[in-house]
Amino acid sequence: MASDKKNKSVLEVDSEFLDDISGLIHERSDAALKNIIADLYDFDIAVIVDNLKEDDDAFYLFSLLNDETAAEVLLEISEDRREFITEQLGGQKLSDIVSEMYSDDATDIVAELDTDKKEEVLENLDRHDREDYHEVKELLSYDENTAGGIMGKEYVAVHENKTVSEAIREIQEKAEDVDQLYNIWVVDDVNRLKGIISLKRFIIALKNPDLIIKEIMNQDVISVGAETDQEEVAKIFQSYDLVSLPVVDSENRVIGKINIDDIVDVIEEEYSENVARMAGTDAEELEKKSPFQIAKMRLPWLLITLFIELIAVFVIKSHNEIIEKVILLAAFMPIISAISGNTGLQSAAIVVRAIDTGNVNISRWWEPLLRQFKTNLLIGSAVGITIGVVGYLLSDADKFLFSVSVASSMFISINIAGFVGTMFPMLSKKLGFDPAITSGPFETAFQDVIGISIFMAISTYLLTHSV
Repeated sequence: MASDKKNKSVLEVDSEFLDDISGLIHERSDAALKNIIADLYDFDIAVIVDNLKEDDDAFYLFSLLNDETAAEVLLEISEDRREFITEQLGGQKLSDIVSEMYSDDATDIVAELDTDKKEEVLENLDRHDREDYHEVKELLSYDENTAGGIMGKEYVAVHENKTVSEAIREIQEKAEDVDQLYNIWVVDDVNRLKGIISLKRFIIALKNPDLIIKEIMNQDVISVGAETDQEEVAKIFQSYDLVSLPVVDSENRVIGKINIDDIVDVIEEEYSENVARMAGTDAEELEKKSPFQIAKMRLPWLLITLFIELIAVFVIKSHNEIIEKVILLAAFMPIISAISGNTGLQSAAIVVRAIDTGNVNISRWWEPLLRQFKTNLLIGSAVGITIGVVGYLLSDADKFLFSVSVASSMFISINIAGFVGTMFPMLSKKLGFDPAITSGPFETAFQDVIGISIFMAISTYLLTHSV
């Protein structure tokens, strides 16, 4: 139990401490190592295992853990180190460790194994723990990005016709196998979901132990099907402020449970993927793909962006005469492109996130557009005035006209960038594309071209007759 551990923070695990651990490992001082481990939280042990320089040292330290602690540590360490450790572990030992995990965590670990090791672990589970085997096999059958893929099989359900006193005995029998108990599902004879009782409501009902469960249950229970996308599940948790959610099959029979901690992982994963996609890449590319695969995935986006950016070259070339007369224009072009491009990318990121969380309704597209328009008016004015003052101070001649050129160009470019950055993700979603993939590279490249074009057009118009 965590309460038995000393309050040793992971922040104390510095390089000197890791060197001491490595020294003890090389000396094979098992007693000293076990004594140190005994005073640490499981997460802190995982940090040490993760940060040891040598894989072999990490595996040696991991091998000193009991199965229960090893199960917790294995879930916390980085994917690369976990892969090395699971490769070194024998099938029987790994099965013993996996059997200490909750079903959803065990499934995640088994799913990462290569085919031979996976079959070996499942065979060992089948021989020694049939229930664990069937649970893992069932969860492996679901797509990892669905409710079925993230749910656990540990939940508490009681029959609707039982009394409170009968239900409490059943809960006591099952509670040891359940990680977090927030709600109790109420089911009928064939395990169909009929209602829900919060733990608070159940405790209050203990004053009347002869009450029938269906008399105190809440029939308005929210559930999801096993095939529901995990992103949709996250939205449901957020919309209804849930801490747990039952997963049901096509007959509305309870088959699993999703906890809020599972959803926190989903939200982090989805956010990382969306941010990576907006940059035209893959969130896990460095961990799972070869350099050739990474290049193959990213190159098309970069080439498309390159061709869009080449338009800016022709725009600049067509205004070569005015640039030769006013050399300072060349110094301000990348500033206007960068600031307006970043403004558009910020708007796109906000809208993509809002679409994901359901805070933007595509059918009411004008609402986020108007909000972003007002915001970008303020941003454009502030940045435009600032760069106008800088342009005035740096210009040698026609200070006022040059200042007006850069200020107005920046103001217009920022507002166009905000408009495109807001509308393009919603348009992509409406057309059935993933806005996280389409918005990033195109928004930046498009705005580079627009920003330079606006700047050169305004500068040519204002300065041509004065230089």
